[in-house]
Amino acid sequence: MEAQTQIQRPDFKEALQFWFKLGWISFGGTAGHIAIMHDSLVDHKKWISNSKFLHALNHCMILPGPEAQQLAIYIGWLLHGKKGGLAAGILFVLPSMFILLGLSIIYVLFGSIPWVTALFAGLKPAVIALIFIAMVRIGQKALHGPLHYAVAAMAFICIFFFKTSLLAIIGGTVILGMLVRLVYPNALPGKQQRNIAEEEEHTYVLHRNTVAPGGGFRMARLFRLLGIAFLLWLVPFALFFLFFRDFSFWKNLGLFFTQTAFVTVGGSYTVLPYVAQFSVTKLNWLTKLQMIDGFALAETTPGPLIIVLSFVGFMAGYNHFNGSLWMGTAGLVATTYFTFLPCFLMIFAGAPIIEKTHGIHIIENILGLITAAVVGVILHLTLYLGKDVLFPGDAPFTQPDILALVWIIISLVLILRFKMNMLYVIGLSVLYGWVHYLCR
Repeated sequence: MEAQTQIQRPDFKEALQFWFKLGWISFGGTAGHIAIMHDSLVDHKKWISNSKFLHALNHCMILPGPEAQQLAIYIGWLLHGKKGGLAAGILFVLPSMFILLGLSIIYVLFGSIPWVTALFAGLKPAVIALIFIAMVRIGQKALHGPLHYAVAAMAFICIFFFKTSLLAIIGGTVILGMLVRLVYPNALPGKQQRNIAEEEEHTYVLHRNTVAPGGGFRMARLFRLLGIAFLLWLVPFALFFLFFRDFSFWKNLGLFFTQTAFVTVGGSYTVLPYVAQFSVTKLNWLTKLQMIDGFALAETTPGPLIIVLSFVGFMAGYNHFNGSLWMGTAGLVATTYFTFLPCFLMIFAGAPIIEKTHGIHIIENILGLITAAVVGVILHLTLYLGKDVLFPGDAPFTQPDILALVWIIISLVLILRFKMNMLYVIGLSVLYGWVHYLCR
């Protein structure tokens, strides 16, 4: 008789409540999003095992688009099929879209908004604490043996000292894994290590033996998905042609952001320079200063950082149509649609194939190395963001912000010692930012 039993699968309403809450508290960029999902879904709710979570994450890391949103779609799909994936993916983006729409309207009507930046500045120390916790927890469960630690260290060195892109790090890790498999396979985790990790698998709703929804991959289903996605992609163009003036502008906007959605491999930072250069210098949709301001606004919202593209769409419509808020709003909504629609296609079409790779040791070994590399990348992100939070002055490592350091420590204590819900920590951090702003 089994000593442990599997947690009961949540009903769709319960999952819907979680995805809705996640959309409003998912601050901190990709690492922060992953930390919140890992803490909630693996450690607390036990809806998905650590191995299943990391397996999904590794595949999402090598797909175009925001990894965290795709991970949410993937887990939602595993729990409740396509309706679960749609709910998770849509609710992950909608709050940040509405918040950014409001901030964009305030921005064009009232100019600079230092109070908004100051208000959300209180979140930054808590985000640093959150990312640090994510790095430690994922590292504890993902690093097995000297090779994994070496890969994590090499990834950190590459991105910290040589500014290597995440895509290049992942590609190099895959090549390294293949070489190690051929030359020195004993360096990779063996069956004994995997068996230890598998002991608690069946205490989770989703684990390595979970059967994929819909019965696995089918070619007919893939073509049907491609057809549906293509029709959904055409709908906005038809609406623009029938109800909006200057169709060529909307056509260019839709094609540009669709193309952008398919080249965002390696995270938001890999595509933002391209978007900034093309939209500012060639399309003249906004100024360089407005692009920088949009980046700052996107940093203050929950959801993926790639949502900054929605601000670009807003400014494109607003500027092109002579200061029309309605056209700016249409540009923002259309940009969000074109940016995130491919994410659903890639997960719904690719997830059944990805599921079949779970349990194939050579693939899992290589994906394990990718996870180790991600730990090194998260360490870099922690230091990179932490430096700006703790040392906000122009000269590096001078004029430390003591209050920020204190709030990082308080956030760590609240989360680790008192197990405080992340939503409450975020609320207290916003309150801290507001008080700090008023007392200056």
